[in-house]
Amino acid sequence: MTTVLIVEDHPTNRDIIGRRLGKRGFTIRFAVDGLSAIDSVQEIKPDIILMDIGLGDGIDGCETTRRIKTIPEVAHIPVIALTASAFETDRQNALSAGCTDFDTKPVDLPRLLGKMNQALHA
Repeated sequence: MTTVLIVEDHPTNRDIIGRRLGKRGFTIRFAVDGLSAIDSVQEIKPDIILMDIGLGDGIDGCETTRRIKTIPEVAHIPVIALTASAFETDRQNALSAGCTDFDTKPVDLPRLLGKMNQALHA
């Protein structure tokens, strides 16, 4: 079973994404901020990470991804950036930070599942 770590500080977004992916057979784990995401990645070693770029704890999703990518045993895990901002600069910042792909909120589930499938089988 594929384990997904959802890094999201907004409870409603966490719940919606988690329930929708859980119904499709994914094992869902959550982190609510950048520091707990780094700890969770090392502890559970998920198959894929969905990273909110706009985390509000002082360490945004780009910085969290940069830090994860410096840890050799988890650096290979694909990270898909999620954000409400669809500007090209946001996409480039996420990809430069080490994200595998980028998607916008609200989440279009078929599109996100396609990106997850592609990242998992790259």
